[in-house]
Amino acid sequence: MSSAFKLGELSVSIFGESHGKAIGVVIDGLPGGFKVDFDAVLDFMARRAPKKDGTSTMRSEKDFPNVVSGMVDGVLTGTPLCAVISNTDQHSADYKSVSHMARPGHADYTGYIRYNGSNDLRGGGHFSGRITAPLVFAGAIASQILESKGIITGAHILSVNNVCDDRFDSVNVTGEQLKTVRNRYLPLIDTSVENSMREVINDAFLNQDSVGGVIEYAAVGLPAGIGSPMFDGVENRISQIVFGVPAVKGIEFGIGFEASLLHGSENNDPFCIENGEIKTVTNNHGGILGGITSGMPLIFRTAIKPTPSISRPQKTVDYVNMTEETLNIKGRHDPCIVPRAVPCIESAANLAILSYLI
Repeated sequence: MSSAFKLGELSVSIFGESHGKAIGVVIDGLPGGFKVDFDAVLDFMARRAPKKDGTSTMRSEKDFPNVVSGMVDGVLTGTPLCAVISNTDQHSADYKSVSHMARPGHADYTGYIRYNGSNDLRGGGHFSGRITAPLVFAGAIASQILESKGIITGAHILSVNNVCDDRFDSVNVTGEQLKTVRNRYLPLIDTSVENSMREVINDAFLNQDSVGGVIEYAAVGLPAGIGSPMFDGVENRISQIVFGVPAVKGIEFGIGFEASLLHGSENNDPFCIENGEIKTVTNNHGGILGGITSGMPLIFRTAIKPTPSISRPQKTVDYVNMTEETLNIKGRHDPCIVPRAVPCIESAANLAILSYLI
């Protein structure tokens, strides 16, 4: 199985399964001649790796991307860039006892129907969050190209369950702030909430359960005028790729659903001229009007569901034998996927933005 998207001149195809020999990505449309900082790519990808602090799975993979085409001596050639990441720490036996069981919250049953019973169930196969590793490789490359154009991006954990961080200042957030937040072990604006977040995650783990949360993304330095109305707007492209991250269940731009509670006089962002540039006094629109960037910081938030793999007994069905069963899931799973999902959301949005600039 493979998953692919094509946006303008940029196309990305991701292949492999969670417990297969390898996973990887092919990116076509990248500019030739761009010098990649490969150490920075590895640092970016390391943010997605399992933590050693009890907040994530014990599965350990180095996730080293072996580049097999499209780059010579660290320079992009302009031809398709392909990278392969080996899977080295699979415990496939954990899934034999549930091979016909529909794990609640997973795509086992839908995949079984869609692919005529041939889908790889081990670790979720191609539906697994493991597949985001090559997405993050692609997003790391995109991040560097965007920064070369003066566009800085970053994301943070806005909430885990009911514990909340501060929001980005939608008008005054800066590139330096984004870099500072994204380089923290737990990407937070207000680091004083870190212990409370860890407690919530640990409590879920001890209760054989899991928790979700919200991730907030921002991009600064985007010029006005990028995008298109209706079906190819900036929100459209970002949403299409962000929903490629398996745990995503919702997205909102600017103040999002909160706008439905306001009057137009409250929601509208007055225009002004500041240092010779047209800006808005507020940024309820999140940097996008009519599908086109306004020049203000681009802001969106995305909802991440609780990890569906939990150790508690759950009611389900055996969809081959057509019997009702009780399921006990074994294996190594994240009590909270939110910290590891932050670079995944960044990567998805970075690729969407880059697609307009190639």
